[in-house]
Amino acid sequence: MNVLEVDLSFLFVIAVILIWFTIAYQFILTVFGYINYVRSMKEKRELDNRSFDYPTCSILIPAHNEEKVIAATIESMLKLEYPKDRLQIIVINDGSKDATKSIIEQYAAKDARVQLFDIPKGEGGKGKSRTLNLGIKQAKGDVIAIYDADNTPDKDSLRYLVAQLLLHKELGAVIGKFRTVNKNATLLTRFINIETLSFQSMLQAGRWQMHGISTLPGTNFVMWHHIIKKLGGWDEEALTEDSELSIRIYEAGYKIKFIPYAVTYEQEPQQWGTWIKQRMRWVRGNNYVVKKFWKEIPHFKSKRMAFDLLYTLSLYYIFFVAVVFSDILFLVSLFQLVAISLPGPYTFVWVTSLILFLFELFLYLSYDGEDTLTNLAIIILMYFTYSQLWIYVVIKSVYQDLIKKEKRVWDKTVRFDVPAAHS
Repeated sequence: MNVLEVDLSFLFVIAVILIWFTIAYQFILTVFGYINYVRSMKEKRELDNRSFDYPTCSILIPAHNEEKVIAATIESMLKLEYPKDRLQIIVINDGSKDATKSIIEQYAAKDARVQLFDIPKGEGGKGKSRTLNLGIKQAKGDVIAIYDADNTPDKDSLRYLVAQLLLHKELGAVIGKFRTVNKNATLLTRFINIETLSFQSMLQAGRWQMHGISTLPGTNFVMWHHIIKKLGGWDEEALTEDSELSIRIYEAGYKIKFIPYAVTYEQEPQQWGTWIKQRMRWVRGNNYVVKKFWKEIPHFKSKRMAFDLLYTLSLYYIFFVAVVFSDILFLVSLFQLVAISLPGPYTFVWVTSLILFLFELFLYLSYDGEDTLTNLAIIILMYFTYSQLWIYVVIKSVYQDLIKKEKRVWDKTVRFDVPAAHS
């Protein structure tokens, strides 16, 4: 055995250990996610048999060139089962150049709950965080709810979210579930649908059930108005403003709860170019969050949040490096360019990891009745294609941040004309 082969064997073992550490932790989260699913269904039934004195609530909907979706979104907000005299729907028009403003005005003229806030020229166009910081100044509610401009929530979603704030004083925010309304449009949206359902069942439900942590998504969540005011609003430098704000909420002594029965439906990218831009924004946003809080992690009041942030770091970087190296080794071994003579049940290890991947995702899909043979085939294809594309996304994002040092700019996801029906 030469030196090169020894070095490669050592690195191969390290890669296997890193990957399996992540897989093992994700399996634990899967178990806790299932427990959360069972308990959440019971919790939902209990809430349906109770009545609440709901506080005033202001819904904030940032809108920039949203003429294709904003009408359906406003209509779904007006159908929410929430006391009409306690609901304020603020649609924040951020310099739209299409018919967005006129559509909002039409609804505002019909229903006093709908209010247009037109960001003055020169003050907007700086991303979602900036839009929310300007829009919240118009909010009168004790509770703030955030929905994206393409969202059509179930009619009972908002009251479920707010009820949790009323029941548990330790909560600073409550988040619901989002599902893909255009999941059958393309192969890409089928991949995204499986990914988002899995992410929420594992990393949201599993983490909440295991150690009381979940993180704000970009939509379908509520929080106390006084808390966001106390925290000084949203960080306008953050591309993933939800992740950044989540850390500050926990550091302020509050928790964020995930409830899977408060559901909204949203559009997802149908083109690969749009998807890559969106995911690069996510990765670069997380790069910013890690950089901002890195030195503070040892001093976090919430040690569980500190662990969670480190886990996120490992998921994006350490696991990423291990996967890249293992892919390279797989290819060079396949073409017999390099031999790994180190003894070990590596074939069994990789087959087991694939089986766990399939099992976990198929279990998550069963919660929403999507555990079909077609989706099983898509998951297998996803393992070898879609999942590997994260390598490109992470490499390009790191290159833009560390090498080119490009300015972080908010890139809005392209909207599509799709049926609003939830199916």
